[in-house]
Amino acid sequence: MKKSFLFILALAFAMSGIAQNKKNGTIFMTHPYIDAVNNAAKAYLANDMTLNASFFADTAMVWVSGMEKSITITEGLKLFGSDHDYYKDIKLSTQGYPDYLHYKDQDQEYVQSWWTWSGVSKKTGETVKIACVQFDKFNTAGKIVFESIYGDFSKMVKE
Repeated sequence: MKKSFLFILALAFAMSGIAQNKKNGTIFMTHPYIDAVNNAAKAYLANDMTLNASFFADTAMVWVSGMEKSITITEGLKLFGSDHDYYKDIKLSTQGYPDYLHYKDQDQEYVQSWWTWSGVSKKTGETVKIACVQFDKFNTAGKIVFESIYGDFSKMVKE
């Protein structure tokens, strides 16, 4: 009986060691990369794609829900700028606050931000609202190298 108890106790200790949480990084509420994402959003709202481009690496790629593959930042900024051709009063309202995520594994740095995009169709006068989440990956120079945006953008009509 004593041997069984010691075996179960040893097994419990071994299993608790396996089940330990392992930390892979840190999350911050404030960080210069969050400021960069917010400033890029302000440049988008002002339809200033030259300023917006300054937050991205020259080799940056962009992906938005519904795309089959990523596109270059040059193509992405043209796409983003075209929103202003079809919509007026475009707004990006933050939902909560963005987080800066620094992963130990591969030393990766991201900003995760939640938004509601809204705009008034120039054609129909209808207000469109889209909830979305955006992930911006940064390089060591502090530039965005990959931006992915998830949301139901099928609501946006560009005709």
